[in-house]
Amino acid sequence: MRIISGKYRGRHIQAPKSLNLRPTTDLAKESLFNILNNRIYFEEVKVLDLFAGTGNISYEFVSRGCADVTCVEQNYRSIKFIKEIKNLLQLDALKIVQSDVFLFLKHASKYDIIFADPPYDFGKYPELVELIIEKNILNEEGLLIIEHPRDIVLSAFPGFMETRRYGKVHFSFFTPSES
Repeated sequence: MRIISGKYRGRHIQAPKSLNLRPTTDLAKESLFNILNNRIYFEEVKVLDLFAGTGNISYEFVSRGCADVTCVEQNYRSIKFIKEIKNLLQLDALKIVQSDVFLFLKHASKYDIIFADPPYDFGKYPELVELIIEKNILNEEGLLIIEHPRDIVLSAFPGFMETRRYGKVHFSFFTPSES
């Protein structure tokens, strides 16, 4: 994987094969950040990266100037890897939390952008979206982005805006619910 843009543009990061993770592809990540470039000022947003895995998305946000990025991951080996990259690149804006995502969200503060990339065999997409909406974790102008496989349809949830497809990667976008 590589960092697409910003301070660390072009930096390649090799995650250990033993992590057995599926980082967001460069094509999908570049497309996602092209969308975000037209909607936000990176320096002004507070970001939450759920199911952070390798930290791929968090590194991209920090590289683009976000000063407050929190990544949440339960797997100890993934956390260890993210800490190594944080130290290597001196990513002071990156906060790392080892926790179950659902437990973390029950006590989370508000964020401008929440990105979630659960494992593809994750069976709790509805519960994840409902908890974020129920806990009112998104700021008023916030954006929730869920990465998911094509067989997952999230369009029935309050605040749903659209789904974008990039090969096998699908991103569903949500804004704070009015209800």
